[in-house]
Amino acid sequence: MVTLIIFILILGIIILVHEFGHFVFAKMFGVYVYEFSLGMGPKILSKKGKNGETEYCLRAIPIGGFVQLAGEEVDDDKRISKDRKIYSKPVWQRFLIMFFGAGNNFLLALVLLFAYALIFGAPIMSPTISGVTDNMPAQNIGLESGDKFISINGHKTSTIDDVQIYLTLYNDGNEVLFAIEKQNGNIVNYKITPEKQTIDGVETYKYGLEFSQGIEKGIIPSIKYTFTKFGALIKQMCIVVKSLFTGVLSLKNLSGPVGIYGVVGETRQAGLSSVIQLIALLSVNVGFINLIPFPAFDGGRLLFLVIEKIKGSPVST
Repeated sequence: MVTLIIFILILGIIILVHEFGHFVFAKMFGVYVYEFSLGMGPKILSKKGKNGETEYCLRAIPIGGFVQLAGEEVDDDKRISKDRKIYSKPVWQRFLIMFFGAGNNFLLALVLLFAYALIFGAPIMSPTISGVTDNMPAQNIGLESGDKFISINGHKTSTIDDVQIYLTLYNDGNEVLFAIEKQNGNIVNYKITPEKQTIDGVETYKYGLEFSQGIEKGIIPSIKYTFTKFGALIKQMCIVVKSLFTGVLSLKNLSGPVGIYGVVGETRQAGLSSVIQLIALLSVNVGFINLIPFPAFDGGRLLFLVIEKIKGSPVST
């Protein structure tokens, strides 16, 4: 039950922040807002704003949410003046209204990563090996503590997150090419075949690599970590989306709500620090996915706005 409550709260926070971004910029530019709703389905609670314009709602199903703006509906509402409808606003204003759902998710992630680093210390993100397991492939080919990853199968690795995502992608038992910077500055290429292991009935492949670089305290390391980690998360999302399109990853490799619920349960047991990082990760995921230029996403609407700006007239849909 505790895991379920935390799961709902995490999704609620991420969705609330996302929709609040659309809401704030719509209000800022004078767009009439019918409703700001958290959750889907029947209304549980609702209240009109001070000016009687916007209805603020809590709905029964605690997943999802929306902001309903004048000018988005199929049947144009004659009660609302044209200058308060979203389609009457300049392209740049509509762009910001649409973007700052995802933009707010990114801001939330940055704030959480910075808070995490200040409270718990900023993890060092260098892709440097801290140790190798005895009699495992990494040790057998000559890798050692202090070696730094330059690339994996030709893909540049700037952070430990890059190493982890590429090792996950190439976790099929085939030979992998590592470019490694040794402690003397020399760059050495290694070919490594991971060792197949079966854990709890699941086949996996192990290299025998250890990564634990420690933490740094203070404002400057926290700022550096915040933007480095955020950039690494965005890069990971780009890699995942590209891998889906190229067939390197399949949809079955991705976690849906049930998978996320399981992760929340594991993360809760790991403590507050892990929960903060999970919220930051999910917030980046939600923001990034919403910017993919598919018609149903904010990214599709942003693409139409860019095309409208270029051609000088609205796109027919």
